Amino acid sequence: MKLNEIRDNEGATKARMRVGRGIGSGKGKTGGRGVKGQKARSGVSIKGFEGGQMPLHRRLPKRGFNNIHAHDLNEVNLGRVQQAVDAGKLDANAAVTVEALVKAGIISRARDGVKLLGVGELTSKLSFEVTRASKSAIEAVEKAGGSVTTTFAAGVAHRGAAEGAVASA
Repeated sequence: MKLNEIRDNEGATKARMRVGRGIGSGKGKTGGRGVKGQKARSGVSIKGFEGGQMPLHRRLPKRGFNNIHAHDLNEVNLGRVQQAVDAGKLDANAAVTVEALVKAGIISRARDGVKLLGVGELTSKLSFEVTRASKSAIEAVEKAGGSVTTTFAAGVAHRGAAEGAVASA
């Protein structure tokens, strides 16, 4: 048997029914849609309509909101950074920045910044320049002899300073 001789078994596939192709086909005229009405027309799908009953999306309560000030940060674990250093994708002597992480393939693209998380083990002495870092990540980096510099976005730093000023007043 050759590749060009491969066929489905007899009766394994069924041809698609072509609707609206004459009365003799059994699916002519209205094409299986019944007669007239909204659902007989083309381009109609009544999504969420439950025959006059209150639809589910209206029966359930509204909940939550989308924070327009939220920052979409890439989360990077120390273990993943160490893997990249071991594989030679990340230079241990240079500062680990967002650009370096993208170039090494640790993150696919720079969003609003990077948050460094302390999952995994770090053995290399690295200098990080990230947007945010967890306490455990900072401790692990400093334990390995490295340093972490966090650079907040201007709006975030300003908002934090304003909150601090209000709290101390």
